[in-house]
Amino acid sequence: MTQPRIDGRIALVTGASRGIGRAIAQRLAAAGATVVVTARTLETAGAYAGTLKETVALIEAAGGRALPLVADLENPVDLAGIVGRAVALAGGLDILVHSGGKASYGPVATMPGEMFENTLGHYLRAPFYLVQQAVPEMRKRGGGWIVTLGSVTALPPGRPYDDWAKHGGATVYAAIKAAVHRMNQGLAAELLADNIAVNTLSPSTAIRTPGASDIIPENYPSERIEYIAETALALCHLPAAQRTGLTAYSLHFPLAHNLPVYSLDGREQLPAPEIPAYAHPAIVGSGEGN
Repeated sequence: MTQPRIDGRIALVTGASRGIGRAIAQRLAAAGATVVVTARTLETAGAYAGTLKETVALIEAAGGRALPLVADLENPVDLAGIVGRAVALAGGLDILVHSGGKASYGPVATMPGEMFENTLGHYLRAPFYLVQQAVPEMRKRGGGWIVTLGSVTALPPGRPYDDWAKHGGATVYAAIKAAVHRMNQGLAAELLADNIAVNTLSPSTAIRTPGASDIIPENYPSERIEYIAETALALCHLPAAQRTGLTAYSLHFPLAHNLPVYSLDGREQLPAPEIPAYAHPAIVGSGEGN
């Protein structure tokens, strides 16, 4: 199978200074897109390693094109203007990938209100407003692609409950991610006539990134980031009539659709993904139904 090409497309990727957002930006750029990469850190990293300058350098070194855009999605002014700034910078918008956010875990009964509001803001409020800004721009160009990061935690915990379900503190985060899954499924129906594909992207298990390592147990096996980046690309090139309303999991989706997985620069084919025994049993590989 030939690699998908998205030459001439313009993508906006949030949370692109590190981790999953950076990897997705690299993969989209390797497939030909001009990628506007946005995060809070341009040259100086904050609590976690990674800056937009580094992301741009990685993309350019691989022969791609990236444009940095500094914005803080917790700032209402930045959130309200980010798509307009991206369009002004790059000349349009075809693809929106919302990967930004910081997961904060804590038990519901004692969670500080600020933590709840921040989690809601990162993972539900931000994509809501980004979509409202992006859709008019995509309509101008005859269609587009919207991808929001979901989570396997959105699926119900298995029984009997394990220690993570009982003490991990992911309930609020998981509930908001479940809302994202449902919002995208409904949004896919609303935007089908506009040829705007809307899909959810999720790790099948866990991906160890600078922002996630402190909530992933030390001995927990994590998956390679290339699989989720390839799955993101798969959600950003077919017309909405062919691929929309899915919840695509990084290991399951490429396997179910027989998609080859490549390195972030698109130059090396990786082994086909393997589904570990501990993956959630309710994941639907095709992306339909969860």
